[in-house]
Amino acid sequence: MKLLIKSVTILDETSAHHKKTVDILIENGKIKKIGKSISEKADQKIEVPNLHVSKGWFDSSVSFGEPGFEDRETIANGLDTAAKSGFTSVGLNPYTQPVLDHSSNIAAVKNKASQHPVNLYPVGALTMKSEGVDLAELLDMQQAGAVSFGDYKLPLRNPNLLKIALQYAQNFDALVQSFPQENRIAGNGIVNEQENSTKLGLKGIPNLAEELQITRDLYLLEYTGGKLHIPTVSTEKSVKLIKEAKKKGLDISCSVAIHNLLLTDDELEEFDANTKVLPPLRTSKDVKALRKGLQDGTIDMVTSDHNPIDPEHKKVEFDNALFGTIGLESAFGALCTIYDDSDAVKFLSAGKKRFGIPEYEIKEGEPADLSLFIPGKAFTFAKEHIFSSSKNSIFLNKKLYGKAFGIITEKGHLSQ
Repeated sequence: MKLLIKSVTILDETSAHHKKTVDILIENGKIKKIGKSISEKADQKIEVPNLHVSKGWFDSSVSFGEPGFEDRETIANGLDTAAKSGFTSVGLNPYTQPVLDHSSNIAAVKNKASQHPVNLYPVGALTMKSEGVDLAELLDMQQAGAVSFGDYKLPLRNPNLLKIALQYAQNFDALVQSFPQENRIAGNGIVNEQENSTKLGLKGIPNLAEELQITRDLYLLEYTGGKLHIPTVSTEKSVKLIKEAKKKGLDISCSVAIHNLLLTDDELEEFDANTKVLPPLRTSKDVKALRKGLQDGTIDMVTSDHNPIDPEHKKVEFDNALFGTIGLESAFGALCTIYDDSDAVKFLSAGKKRFGIPEYEIKEGEPADLSLFIPGKAFTFAKEHIFSSSKNSIFLNKKLYGKAFGIITEKGHLSQ
């Protein structure tokens, strides 16, 4: 099968074709030719005004629901959503029922995604049933295809368990994740503990809950060695702690949710349950520090932290709503409200090496792993732009810039 992309601009700082408008011919999943004007016959042609292409985007924290929560999202529709949102690879969280805590669970979700253009990489649960009591069968899950291990949004209360996990995981070079929240400090909090939480009468989660957990985890990492990833940091001091740890030479990485880069707890004034996320939206001071941390490399990657929630658990009183927002569809447009196109795609393309995922260059002879997008045009994000089965987007009615168009990988292509 031959696919020809006409008049597409490449955004890839590592490519000799960076910022050049070219034609790209793809044959049987590989880039056969890149040139100014390719006239070779193709089975299919893509020709869209102002179309751009970059290395394939990767999201390290995506939830789909299946198995167990298919009413929120199935794997099939979730992968379609990822593709139409420009992502060629996703890390699937073990936020399922049953949780992904066994090699057979990992194999099952991998099998469901095997024929889809998007590459699905499961994150195995760190503990059995994500209950934080006993370690799950990490090595077996890695051999079945898991790329990392962590209990989604569930912090490890027992520091000795994380110590053992970090020590054990070194035997097979595995990446351990630890969600940054000390629940005995967070208590029953549901939003950022600051002026707005007091004004609105909502129970707060102080920055200390995150920072104390990160401090503990970094001490453990320094003691044990190994590889640790801290998902979705949200405070100014968290960025400082991780920056200092990297200077010490610790093998530490972290991500930030895109909504925490853009929005503050001022969004809570409407009591819209879509703004109830974990970690919570913080202050403008924190947002500024997160943006700086991403720019200087302290924060390694961005994530949509895509988490579909059904209306029965989201369209309820704010106190009773589940935490979470979808984010795949809005990821590119949201980032482009604060960064230029080149930076946005650079951040969206990061993280693959950390998770052991192949990364291919945009050059002749390489396998296709391409994200297609149309930058620049402002639009108001609405329900019509949502592909997910659940519609709980924190960016509804927000002005975004630029849209994803689709993807092309070795396994095929899919676009809007």
